[in-house]
Amino acid sequence: IFFTSGGTEGDNWVIKGVAFEKARYGKHIIVSAIEHPAVKESALWLMQQGFEVDFAPVDKKGFVDVEKLATLIRSDTTLISVMAVNNEIGSAQPIAAISELLADKPTISFHVDAVQAIAKIPTEDYLTERVDFATFSSHKFHGLRGVGFVYIKSGKKISPLLNGGGQESDKRSTTENLAGIAATAKALRMSMENLEVFITRTAKMKEIILEELAKYPDVTIFSGIEEFAPHILTFGIKGVRGEVVVHAFEEYDIYISTTSACSSKAGKPAGTLIAMGVDKSLAQTAVRISLDVDNDMSQIEQFLTTFKLIYEKTRKVR
Repeated sequence: IFFTSGGTEGDNWVIKGVAFEKARYGKHIIVSAIEHPAVKESALWLMQQGFEVDFAPVDKKGFVDVEKLATLIRSDTTLISVMAVNNEIGSAQPIAAISELLADKPTISFHVDAVQAIAKIPTEDYLTERVDFATFSSHKFHGLRGVGFVYIKSGKKISPLLNGGGQESDKRSTTENLAGIAATAKALRMSMENLEVFITRTAKMKEIILEELAKYPDVTIFSGIEEFAPHILTFGIKGVRGEVVVHAFEEYDIYISTTSACSSKAGKPAGTLIAMGVDKSLAQTAVRISLDVDNDMSQIEQFLTTFKLIYEKTRKVR
């Protein structure tokens, strides 16, 4: 375990660090088409440095197509990166199936961005024996912002992103955020002890919201139940931009987000939905609810009552 400043640094470090460490063996990497910008942008940056990158496609529900991924693998492929849980719609990626695919390909490093998965779905679903690198961020399980960690399988090599005083076994130089690391450990312990309760409670709340939203003819639901994380629910009201819906809920002190809080400021349609083949105008309607164990049924009722009001108010623009 090596401590970082969060998921973005972790993803940058693994994508760039592994690519450069193994460059003499090959300069081809594969990332899925629905990765977080920290992975996607790192891969695009590598292309400017002379590496070749392929983006593995996803199906209409937002899952990596493992058969199509297999066809992209070449003799000079050194790294494959696929997230555990998609941050925009919550699809839990087929990490076990990809692990099987790579079982007889030991020269390819397998990286999993597990930021949205840790303490949200069972660990064995995404941290298989075949995973070589995994990235995590503290704030996703109620730790402090600005702290994260990378899991590196014993014996796997990676070039450092930060050079200097030699901290973290010379892999990440800079003075460690000791207080943040201690808080991360405590928060993770508490969250993992609560994992089963979290899954049960959030899944039930998500199911109720989905059931109700499905009754509205102009609502598009992008998140499912099977093979999806229990806490992420993404939907849209046809003809109404996501940010309009977000602000409408704010008026009632209910806080949701456009699909990815990290990139919502850019005003871009959700990358995941576009990769799924969703029309751009429909993708721009998407909003995301992130549930937690602290939410309760009275809040779900409040949300649904408020949604009905907003749905009626936006009828004119649909």
